[in-house]
Amino acid sequence: MQVKINGASLELVQGDVTLQEVDAIVNAANQALAGGSGVDGAIHRRGGSRIMLETDRLYPQGCATGSAVFSGAGDLSANYVFHAVGPRWSGGNNAEAELLGNAYQQCLSLACEKNCRSIAFPSLSTGAYCFPLSQAATIALTTTISFLRKRAAPELVRFVLFNRQALEEFERALGNLQQLIEP
Repeated sequence: MQVKINGASLELVQGDVTLQEVDAIVNAANQALAGGSGVDGAIHRRGGSRIMLETDRLYPQGCATGSAVFSGAGDLSANYVFHAVGPRWSGGNNAEAELLGNAYQQCLSLACEKNCRSIAFPSLSTGAYCFPLSQAATIALTTTISFLRKRAAPELVRFVLFNRQALEEFERALGNLQQLIEP
């Protein structure tokens, strides 16, 4: 599924984010930037040890929840990996929605700062961090649509969803946000 927003494209696809041929791939990182499971583990396995060596050197204190930092992409086809730290779900009363939106916003801002024409996101915080998928999809897409309406960049924002359920949830959320897409 693809929509145009202010000249930019927003795409929803099912697949493996590590295989995307884009300028920046977003990693669902932990605060320590220490590698982990899920998307984080897949990025480090496919991208190689250079990614971890670089984040250890550049960010010895890690990265705060709701923020993002960048590194080279190692053996991935991208130029950069943006390590975004989404929140752990703890019931929704601890600013989880705001922190998740901030993580997406930070990645989109980094993409513009680094002159990236394309970026691929996984669904942040919905795996091991247990953020409800429907809420996360709405936050991710609302943040992205708002950013694209203001900046018209990057040219391509692709959400790469791991399974059919996640893709369908993002498609449903995008359908519910049509009023934000149309000028």
